[in-house]
Amino acid sequence: MTAALEITDLHAWYGESHILHGINLRVEKGQVLTLLGRNGAGRTTTLRAIMGLTGERRGSIKVHGVETIGLATHRIAHLGIGYCPEERGIFASLSTEENLRLPPALKGGRGKPMSEDEIYAMFPNLAERRASQGTRLSGGEQQMLAVARILRTGADILLLDEISEGLAPVIVQALARMIRTLKSQGFTIVMVEQNFRFAAPLADHFLVVEHGEVVESFAAAELAAKQAVLDELLSV
Repeated sequence: MTAALEITDLHAWYGESHILHGINLRVEKGQVLTLLGRNGAGRTTTLRAIMGLTGERRGSIKVHGVETIGLATHRIAHLGIGYCPEERGIFASLSTEENLRLPPALKGGRGKPMSEDEIYAMFPNLAERRASQGTRLSGGEQQMLAVARILRTGADILLLDEISEGLAPVIVQALARMIRTLKSQGFTIVMVEQNFRFAAPLADHFLVVEHGEVVESFAAAELAAKQAVLDELLSV
């Protein structure tokens, strides 16, 4: 069975800096994979490399079985991948509604673009703030909008970078419900998360990245048994 996303021996550079040193991962359709690790370990670079946003890349990155290592970023996106960066990247001068109407549907995406009504049903906060400019949204509302905008494109693989960072607990809980809902609808999700309490109940599989390499890989069922190892690997 073809994986939604499969990476083999991925190396990536920023200029002359060699950041990723042979990353391997596989995510099946409908799974949630969480990348754990200290700051600077290479987790965000892994997401950026998947999208073709680093410098040189070597190895293999297959999206729905299609090799993308030599493709431009826009062609990778059209295979059905949506990337939500840590800085969110919404258009501050546009309203919530205008932000949602901006992204075009992906030509090669396997998912169906969500309608505005579906988006507002999933994110009631955004429905209440549909006329508000991006600059007037709270951090949590901006995060919801950044994810919602991806869902409007028809992407079925979501790359989410630290979406819970700095947000109030009630918003973090809403984002957790969102991830469970998307998973139940068949979306494939790769998350970079520092908030282990947020990520632990959501993921099917975990990878620990250190110095640009995967040093631990385990399923959710093994989480309790791996706790001592995780404490050592993730401690500051």
